[in-house]
Amino acid sequence: MGNLESIRYFTPELIIVVFAILVILFDLVSRGQSSNGTAYLSLFGLLCATIAVLVVGNVNQSLFFGMVRIDGFATFFKIIILIATAVTIIFSMVSNELDPKAQGEYYALLIAINLGMFLMASSANILIAYLSLETVSLTSYILAGFLTRNPRSSEAAFKYIIYGAVASGTMLFGLSLVFGMTGTTSIVQIGQQLPEIASSYPTAVLVSIIFIFAGVGYKIASVPFHMWSPDVYEGAPIPVTAFLSVASKAAGFALFIRLFYFSFGATNVNWTMLLSVVSALTMTFGNLAALPQQNVKRLLAYSSIAHGGYLLMGVVLLSGDGIKAVLFYLIIYMFMNLGAFFVVILVAKEVGSENIDGYKGLISRAPFVAVAMVIFLFSLTGMPPLAGFAGKWVLFAAVVEKKLYWLAIVGVLNSVVSLYYYIRIVKAMLFDPSEDAETLSFSRGSMALLMAFVVPTILLGIYWKPYDFLKDLPLDRFIG
Repeated sequence: MGNLESIRYFTPELIIVVFAILVILFDLVSRGQSSNGTAYLSLFGLLCATIAVLVVGNVNQSLFFGMVRIDGFATFFKIIILIATAVTIIFSMVSNELDPKAQGEYYALLIAINLGMFLMASSANILIAYLSLETVSLTSYILAGFLTRNPRSSEAAFKYIIYGAVASGTMLFGLSLVFGMTGTTSIVQIGQQLPEIASSYPTAVLVSIIFIFAGVGYKIASVPFHMWSPDVYEGAPIPVTAFLSVASKAAGFALFIRLFYFSFGATNVNWTMLLSVVSALTMTFGNLAALPQQNVKRLLAYSSIAHGGYLLMGVVLLSGDGIKAVLFYLIIYMFMNLGAFFVVILVAKEVGSENIDGYKGLISRAPFVAVAMVIFLFSLTGMPPLAGFAGKWVLFAAVVEKKLYWLAIVGVLNSVVSLYYYIRIVKAMLFDPSEDAETLSFSRGSMALLMAFVVPTILLGIYWKPYDFLKDLPLDRFIG
């Protein structure tokens, strides 16, 4: 489809750009008048973008001469990203970490990063894939270091830039090798030509794809490209940490599936075994590294790495069932992980600490918050009848169906390990006495938002109909 005809299908991305500019302009003319005005305008922009995404829907069209693909797969990830961004904005309104004078720039960046993530989910061309990844990375660097007066935040941004620059450069080199071998930047055409080339030059193809995997693996924080994640998650503002752990990871997996499902999976390299090893190492490292952590935000960072390993279990299959299992788990992961981070925000704001000691006696000081956190942590572990159990069951079942029994066993053992460091927080909340017996008070809006995370975390563990819907989708029409 040509450029002019493509515009009407590109309206969600255009709305994102327009509202990013409007937020900056609104902030310039209303400084000192409305502390939350830019936040409400940002939320309205995201609502407009969501409506546009739903109106465009699943059209299965190639836009801009095959550079971008609009299909059900892209729509799914756009909705996930928009929900995560809207929740992050609300988190930011509740949190007291951000400088009120810099809210305009902050919210504009949060909206703008959606453009890069949308294109990551829609990429049909390796050039767009790289540019979208860089758009997300550059914006993420700024958001991670947004607390300019906090040395920890500045250190996080610096490490993020260093690791990101190396990963991006490595990925670009791999993409240039693929382009040199195939003579095209189209992901579908590369997939058609690469198997024949791989039969003659297997080493060149393997090296180029591993280089590309470095860039995408860095975005999803898989081993060995995870080194940036703990420091960045700990140093960034808590709302940004929550955003990176969900939206950035989802966009990374969208691009990962696009590349491997259409281009690299058909080569004669045994990707299933290679990616299975990466998946096992990622979940194992994430869980083992989380064991000694005392800072809850850093603990959840390592937990996020481990969950990236679980998600990779579905991707390694390079099959329809594996991809659908990943999509289902991402929905569940969004609710339980954002819910856990929201509790961290609430406790940090009232208690002034991100450490496990700050959660002592929380059951007597804020019973609902403590119970909600227990639900989120047990769900992240994968305990029935919560949603995390349903998500892991689907992933493990897909792996077992492909007879990767060893990977399923590694996943189960890692879930058991994760229970230990999650239970430390539960123990502090329920059984350890607090030195301060004062009751913590939270707004009704905060409690309502917390309930909005709790209900799906429980309901999706009992009611599996969303997965049945995904399982019945014809994949060739869902991801074009």
